[in-house]
Amino acid sequence: MSINDDCWVFAYGSLMWHADFPHAEARPAKLYGYHRALCLWSFDYRGTPEKPGLVLGLDRGGSCRGLAFRIEAKDRDAAMAHLMARETAKGEYHLRWLTLFIEGHLAPVTGAAFVVNHANDHYAGPQSPEEAARLVAQGHGRRGPCADYLKNTVTHLKEMGIRDRALEKVLMKMDN
Repeated sequence: MSINDDCWVFAYGSLMWHADFPHAEARPAKLYGYHRALCLWSFDYRGTPEKPGLVLGLDRGGSCRGLAFRIEAKDRDAAMAHLMARETAKGEYHLRWLTLFIEGHLAPVTGAAFVVNHANDHYAGPQSPEEAARLVAQGHGRRGPCADYLKNTVTHLKEMGIRDRALEKVLMKMDN
């Protein structure tokens, strides 16, 4: 990537509805080799050490539909520094440059994505829908209830025409 190039960032969770960085546009996108999963403990933002929440990570395998944000070259350094501080401060995520398939683009592009770090102690691994529902329901941290985080994500996905049946199943289990 040259100094004059815009860059793309893939969002699959709260970054879709809390895009607190400068961007020129957002488009539906898909990537392969990773999937959206409730696989990270939240001991601060959406839970506490005593009652952790469970938040999303981009984990190995499958595919994921989300949003790709285009960051103009003039904003790229500041936006990426902000995103690195937001997404990697506790080591839960690694920055990876992955192939993105962006709606309206004829050719795939390389974009930044924050994938889960399996070696980090926040990695919870796969959870059953029942256990995920219990953890999401109990979590409440500095940024509010974990349930709100999940509901906002599912709502935003539905508004984009994306059904994430695994997340919807967790929400359904929470309501039962």
